[in-house]
Amino acid sequence: MRYRSDRDSLGTVKIPADAYYGPFTGRAIKQYHVTGQNPHPYLIKSFVMIKRSAAIANMKAKTLDRKQGNAIVKACDKILAGKYQDQFVVDMINSGAGTAFNMNTNEVIANVALMILGKKLGQYNFLHPNDHVNMSQSSNDTYPTAMNMSILFALDMLLPIINKLIMSLTKKAKQFSKYKKIGRTHLMDALPVTLGSEFDAYVTSIAKSSHAIIHSKKQLEQIALGGTAVGTGANTPKVYRKIAIRELAKISKLGLVEQKNMQHSLQSKFAIANTSSTIRNLAVELGKISNDIRLMASGPVAGFGELEIPAVHAGSSIMPGKVNPSLAECMNMICFSIIGNDTTVAFAAQAGQFELNVMLPVMLKAVLDSTDMLTNFTPIFTANLIAGLSANKE
Repeated sequence: MRYRSDRDSLGTVKIPADAYYGPFTGRAIKQYHVTGQNPHPYLIKSFVMIKRSAAIANMKAKTLDRKQGNAIVKACDKILAGKYQDQFVVDMINSGAGTAFNMNTNEVIANVALMILGKKLGQYNFLHPNDHVNMSQSSNDTYPTAMNMSILFALDMLLPIINKLIMSLTKKAKQFSKYKKIGRTHLMDALPVTLGSEFDAYVTSIAKSSHAIIHSKKQLEQIALGGTAVGTGANTPKVYRKIAIRELAKISKLGLVEQKNMQHSLQSKFAIANTSSTIRNLAVELGKISNDIRLMASGPVAGFGELEIPAVHAGSSIMPGKVNPSLAECMNMICFSIIGNDTTVAFAAQAGQFELNVMLPVMLKAVLDSTDMLTNFTPIFTANLIAGLSANKE
């Protein structure tokens, strides 16, 4: 493999000759062997949108040369169109406050911009990752902004999926409305209910969970961009913040607004912890529903046998014809993972010191892991389990 020599404040680093990342990233990938996961697509998208918006704001503030600024904007547009995704190589859990990923982004954009300007990779004297791409920014305000955006993008994908689950449960509640059964408390016989009323209660549980998630988005829409290192806006032109956030809201199509107290945005992760808790509460309800389905379908000869579940695959490697509640079990495992992820977020959110919480990457990974699991599996859970449930009339 051929290499080039890139230089930073610590000295010279050998970088693969055709790599669009630079010296900071070259050092970081040797240090952060953690999850083996590449940066989440929503994180890349959010960060590149931030850099694009910052370049426009800096040009309008007359602090960034137009030739350099326009090259940065064009570079960002290429990345947002799907190019250079393999150049974002820093592990999801990396340096405190996500500095390593911020610099990975700065370097990739700088090198793409250099090529647009007709220069060679690594010729940072013409356009620099820190001085130009990162102008008027810090990892301390860009990463929190990108966190909020990434989670908002994830929720915009998840919420319609949850709504389809609510619709499916509502359909089952109506379908099962005439089937009387014994209600149970303490797992013992209690008073009569209908199978439909049980499912109607599930509808209420998931609808309340969804509403709480929607409500939490308002906090996430208040962003830290412009706060720079400690939330005071140091090293930013007066007009920068308003323009940058306006541009960011425009390109992202998210309802982003200024967080009035920028120091709060850097110190506190209230908005992230709040949203994580609403996702956890959804998981708690989904887990309870999955447990009920497993119990009502148990047997069917020697169990409750009230529900018949669709056979999605053979339930056993040794007992032919056995049908297991495998999708409900999978949902249970997802819910356990989400509850654990929320605990990670809670510990990380309280672990900040003074003007900055530095535990940002692990928080973001935890929340996006939770939303990804629900987004990926809930449509299968809805279509292949809930929609296929039938009542055992006998």
